[in-house]
Amino acid sequence: MIGVRVVQKVSSTRAFAKVAPHVIPVLDRAVHRLTRGRALLSAQMLPGVILTSTGARSGQPRRTPLACMPEENGRSWILIGSNFGRPGHPAWTHNLLAHPDAEVSWKGHDIPVTARLLEGEERAAAWKAALAFWPPYATYQARVEREIRLFRIVRRP
Repeated sequence: MIGVRVVQKVSSTRAFAKVAPHVIPVLDRAVHRLTRGRALLSAQMLPGVILTSTGARSGQPRRTPLACMPEENGRSWILIGSNFGRPGHPAWTHNLLAHPDAEVSWKGHDIPVTARLLEGEERAAAWKAALAFWPPYATYQARVEREIRLFRIVRRP
């Protein structure tokens, strides 16, 4: 898995943190649109979803491509608000705090979900799993003073 290690090393750099937020989401949205929701470019390295949340202030739908950690065979997912190790929390985390009901596009299917901010022991266990899943998250956390937000999103009935 030399390719994965190279990508992990590159994604831990400050240069990546400056460029990636402006390039990766644009490419992901384009690939997602072209493949009718079946693929994301970034999902070649990490699983990913397109999160459609409701804007915290605007009330408008906001579509955000995100890496995720699938759980229970796609019945739930962990979303990590790393923001590529940049100082502020990503906007989508504010949206989920204000409006926890959302939707994800996962492998070509639109799925209604509810999000919950993880705290305490539950967050600690999910963070440990996230670091095993993608070690650069440790670099992102070391770079910022804020605690990176973790959400568990689960399918709504």
